[in-house]
Amino acid sequence: MRPLIEVCIEGPDAAVAAEQGGADRVELCASLLEGGITPSLGVLRATLAAVAIPVMAMARPRGGDFLYSELEFAAMLDDVRAFRAEGAAGVVIGCLTADGAIDAERTEALVAAARPLSVTCHRAFDMTRDPAAALETLIACGVDRVLTSGQRPSALAGLPLLRQLVAQAAGRIAVMGCGDLCADNIATVRDAGLPELHFSAPRDVPSGMVYRNPHVGMGGTDLDREYRLTITDADRVRATIAAVRG
Repeated sequence: MRPLIEVCIEGPDAAVAAEQGGADRVELCASLLEGGITPSLGVLRATLAAVAIPVMAMARPRGGDFLYSELEFAAMLDDVRAFRAEGAAGVVIGCLTADGAIDAERTEALVAAARPLSVTCHRAFDMTRDPAAALETLIACGVDRVLTSGQRPSALAGLPLLRQLVAQAAGRIAVMGCGDLCADNIATVRDAGLPELHFSAPRDVPSGMVYRNPHVGMGGTDLDREYRLTITDADRVRATIAAVRG
């Protein structure tokens, strides 16, 4: 089986690196440190212009949990419609109820707003109380794929549940595995029968700034973070894909 490879990125330069490394698709978001939130339309436009591979855009108005206020949900709907209008290949969403279930009403509304684009439910799924029931809800809502680490910190740790989800899905929804995937472990995770795999390939590089103010930083107490950039490493993407496809 030749799994589809999606790379998680934060902007157009990262998208170019992912494409050069052989990715089939990218998921565009902002602030990967928070697990990803909604990117700006400017970043989406620049990314769409920079690459030929499909771009999935995340609609997540903030970090934290997936229980959204009415105003936050309204913003998500607007973002999804904007992504569709801009030419994204798909959207990435996820809404839960307070008791840890997929919010079916809101998920259906987001799917309707996105069509005819492809729809992914992100790792909000990993925070559900009953993953088997959550999967059935996503299928009933018309979601095309679910991103999951098997409700564990890594895909390797979540392999038992990933296998169960693939069997349960039975082709009705794509189960896309994620969670600390790299060249050393991605083939093992692939062998769970996953049709799609998702990873990031970050590498820190020094800032090009010559003048550096030692007294203040924009990122809190880690002053060095101001002058350290995280990029997508095309060579790491390439090596990880080679490991899974041989």
